[in-house]
Amino acid sequence: MGVIARYREYLPVGPATPEVDLHEGSTPLVPSRNIGRALGLERLFFKYEGLNPTGSFKDRGMVVAVAKALEGGSRVLMCASTGNTSASMAAYAARTGVRAIVVVPSGEIAMNKLSQALMYGAKVVALKGTFDTALDAVRELTSRYPVALMNSVNPNRLEGQKTAAFEIVDALGDAPDYLLLPVGNAGNITAYWKGFREYHKAGHSTRLPRMVGAQAEGAAPIVAGHPIANPRTVASAIRIGNPASWEGATSARDESGGLIAAVTDTEILSAQIRLANTEGLFAEPASAAPLALLIRLVMEGKIEKDSTTVVVLTGSGLKDPDAALNNVEPPIELDGDARTLAKVLKL
Repeated sequence: MGVIARYREYLPVGPATPEVDLHEGSTPLVPSRNIGRALGLERLFFKYEGLNPTGSFKDRGMVVAVAKALEGGSRVLMCASTGNTSASMAAYAARTGVRAIVVVPSGEIAMNKLSQALMYGAKVVALKGTFDTALDAVRELTSRYPVALMNSVNPNRLEGQKTAAFEIVDALGDAPDYLLLPVGNAGNITAYWKGFREYHKAGHSTRLPRMVGAQAEGAAPIVAGHPIANPRTVASAIRIGNPASWEGATSARDESGGLIAAVTDTEILSAQIRLANTEGLFAEPASAAPLALLIRLVMEGKIEKDSTTVVVLTGSGLKDPDAALNNVEPPIELDGDARTLAKVLKL
């Protein structure tokens, strides 16, 4: 059962909305066994969105956006993407039998993500420039032709993405004290805040969390206070210089009493490896950004040790493994038998 069926009463769907479903959502809220203890945090959880059908949180919003596009008569879907959005849109287009067009910044997309879009049958065009260049082109085309825009500027995307906040409250029995997540195009932090507020208003929680967003140091326009012309970071999913949901992100930060800060690529990769090595959770670099920020905030005494804290892991590490593989020990190669192997491994 997907998010539309589970949370229909909270979504902009009705009798005329087509049933679209890849059993997205219902991702686990995994309690930390080691990192939380090392940081002195009593209740640390990871919302593992990498277990969605295409490997990222994007499926939550895409299913609602596609359903509404079909309801409106659209037969062509289009998006600009650094990877995850294109994979998700292409999958749901394939599922529903409509055409998918993806515009990516040339040379700026992880090959694993691009391969997903291609395998799902999307038409992929690599445009010279940044993600923001690609998004500007897509927005112009979708305003002039009968093509549905599927980026997070589409409000139905955020409607679907907010369901992750519902799931966290359902799992914990209340909202957490802190919710940390990566911030790229900023739609997700906007959506989570919307979800927490709606669930609180409906009486499902007694409090609202502080929203904490992590940007990469080389792609931190919200932290800097101005767009970044040439964003640079190993975390391709948040390599965005002018977020479409900038205002939503700053509203979530300010209204919740939270913060948005930047972390370095070194911190991101270190957190990614630590997460995999000590928790058994392999997440893409962007997902490790909020963990890197959490580690810093705890060290600075800005997160109470008795708080309930949730870190959102937005995508699977299999989306972009190259960055991680450059920072781990390579396989051992040797000639010999079991005895030689035992000697090398010091068994």
